[in-house]
Amino acid sequence: MTLAFADGPLYFPVTAFADDGRVDLEITARAIAAGLEHGPGGVFPACGTGEFHALTAEESLAVVRATTEVVRQAATRVPVIAGVGGPVGQAVAAVRALEDIGVDGVLLLPPYLVNASPEGLVRYVAAVAEASDLPVVVYHRGSARFSAATFTRILREQPTVIGFKDGIGDVALAQEIVLAAGTVREDVEFFNGLLTAEASQAAYRAIGIPLYSSAVFAMAPAIATAYYRAYTAGDSSTCDRLLQGFYHPLIALRDTTPGYAVSLIKTGVRLAGMPVGGMRAPLTDPGPEHTTRLRELLAQGEQLVTGS
Repeated sequence: MTLAFADGPLYFPVTAFADDGRVDLEITARAIAAGLEHGPGGVFPACGTGEFHALTAEESLAVVRATTEVVRQAATRVPVIAGVGGPVGQAVAAVRALEDIGVDGVLLLPPYLVNASPEGLVRYVAAVAEASDLPVVVYHRGSARFSAATFTRILREQPTVIGFKDGIGDVALAQEIVLAAGTVREDVEFFNGLLTAEASQAAYRAIGIPLYSSAVFAMAPAIATAYYRAYTAGDSSTCDRLLQGFYHPLIALRDTTPGYAVSLIKTGVRLAGMPVGGMRAPLTDPGPEHTTRLRELLAQGEQLVTGS
């Protein structure tokens, strides 16, 4: 059991909100359709960039349903991997509903608030994995911290767990998990899920993690695709130029304010002309100074891509 990704960046779209705060499914679908035109390798709706943390269970399912409809209507077929997580009962109900919707897999985000023992994490993953036949990618982040022993046990016990996304950033631990997983199964997909993952992907590829999340693709698909093409072609000079001229300055701006890893992306989508609305609490929208700086960085990135 695997996820058949296409050759392109992994797309984590934003969720659009109307002026009254409700989820705007029409604009969400339009934004996703626009992203599909740039050839992503897969679409991950209602995940971190899509403000999973701020959506009701019904809203999350509605966003995923709209996404699958857009993908089905598109000329190219890419897998849809939906976000689930939080309270175990909610995650189990969601994965059953998502199986009916027809997604290709789920990204299992951390349980809400509490820290768990290794045994507790095994039980949490098992509850979700055994609730459907969908492929599951576990997200190593926040309160869901897996040791190599815990993850290999999950692989032995849960055949539908087919992926591991690292959002911790402990490269030594990540390599230990990659190597340990390889002794159990050879079909496990590994993802770099760090913020602005392009900046760390060279290091992750070196330890056997070739895939990465691209939040930037949601707001600047031309830049994200140019980096991806250079990365997969082994063109380190182009990668370095994009890192120094766009990604590293973007990270400096991102690090000024908690939550900007998502807020800046959504602002960039608006700057591109898509009326996706602002952030739901507790995240905040950038002020005029930071919005201007983001506009400048996006222009710099486009110039690096086009050479103009």
